[in-house]
Amino acid sequence: MKDISDEDHSYDVVVCGGGPSGIAAAVASARNGADTLLVERYGFLGGMATAGLVNPFMPYFADGEQIIEGIFQEIIDRLASKGGCSGGGRCSAFDPELMKIVADEICLESGVKLLLHSFVSGAQLAGPRSGRGESRLQSPRRQRLPRTSLPRLIESIAITAKPRERRIRGRIYVDATGDADLAYLAGVPWEKGRSEDGLTQPMTLNFRVAGVDVERVPPRQEITRLYLAAREQGRVDCPRGDVLYFTTTRAGEIHFNTTRVVRADGTRAEDLTRAEIESRRQVRQIVDFLKADVPGFEQAYLQLTGTQIGVRETRRIVGEYVLTAEDVLGGRKFADCVARGSYPIDIHDPDGGGTVIKHLPPGESYDIPYRCLLPLGIGNLLVAGRPISSTHEAHSSVRVMPIACAVGAAAGTAAALCARHNVSPQGLDVSLLQRTLVAQGANLGRGS
Repeated sequence: MKDISDEDHSYDVVVCGGGPSGIAAAVASARNGADTLLVERYGFLGGMATAGLVNPFMPYFADGEQIIEGIFQEIIDRLASKGGCSGGGRCSAFDPELMKIVADEICLESGVKLLLHSFVSGAQLAGPRSGRGESRLQSPRRQRLPRTSLPRLIESIAITAKPRERRIRGRIYVDATGDADLAYLAGVPWEKGRSEDGLTQPMTLNFRVAGVDVERVPPRQEITRLYLAAREQGRVDCPRGDVLYFTTTRAGEIHFNTTRVVRADGTRAEDLTRAEIESRRQVRQIVDFLKADVPGFEQAYLQLTGTQIGVRETRRIVGEYVLTAEDVLGGRKFADCVARGSYPIDIHDPDGGGTVIKHLPPGESYDIPYRCLLPLGIGNLLVAGRPISSTHEAHSSVRVMPIACAVGAAAGTAAALCARHNVSPQGLDVSLLQRTLVAQGANLGRGS
């Protein structure tokens, strides 16, 4: 593996963020011939799938059609071969520790250079740049947005890593940070939260309880009834209105997605600090409740919590097209489709305990257009994962891991093609991108 020393380095493609989207972007880029660096802040890859302990994979089928394949399917196959995936032909629950190993393997075997324990902390632009945060829009845009001026270029990025900050240069950059950190540092316009007050979906610290007598555990509705009674008694004060849990790949283990921290901004360290502490307090209460009130949990114990709290929503970049709720629920198709989704609009109340879910018609899926990956104002940057250009409502569908992986593969493939043909992401032949994606296993619909 190429040594990343203290000196500056140059690459064809630099991917920031090693979650499902960043893994797919880096693998796709390297497999398409680009010298690719993947930068990740933790000592392992996987993002929300590992550090956030998010589980299981949300649906990636539209009725009987698997709409997300390619690199995502390869990850599933690798997990299954190690005994780290359940659900048969529709893998859902997966082992997060094996996911770390699979992520290492698929990246290194594809030729990706890795730089762990590192995160992007600055961007040097070729032209004048606006101050960080000045590009936030005051109201949401819901239509195609024209390019407003000659795009600026990112000349290099600052990476904070031991032993000192260093500069990394890339011809094309992919922001897969989940929070649009690189786009923000480069002055790309962005939005955050819902239109009326800017509040984002709440955060959740996922946790696992082991030593459970699973055969004696009552149905979810009964656990929720007991939970609400415990809330009435003041023994639990988590704002969530029900108990959400899943079985895992391990016997006697239950995965909980139940804590809820509202009115917290995932782009502010102060808010994240408060959220981490509050969510651990909620975990303690919920585990105590389970052991005292719920059959099957009498001898159970808290096994682990996520390395970090799960963040559903932060910044969303403004790109050449803003995906809307109408696009999602209407199963809209686009000529520049680079990924597909079928997950419903799923909005956890930013200020309360409920959840709003709106499903697509049975068997329907929607397209994600390439333009949603193209931020306004920067000529050598693609955005992947949950921060792509969308409204608050549409974001609640595209944010899940299988879709993020598909979008990442599209962004990485586009980045490599741009580097190979010496064109900008805005100038890339979309039909070439689509043909390449399909040839490498993506399902873009319409007989692809």
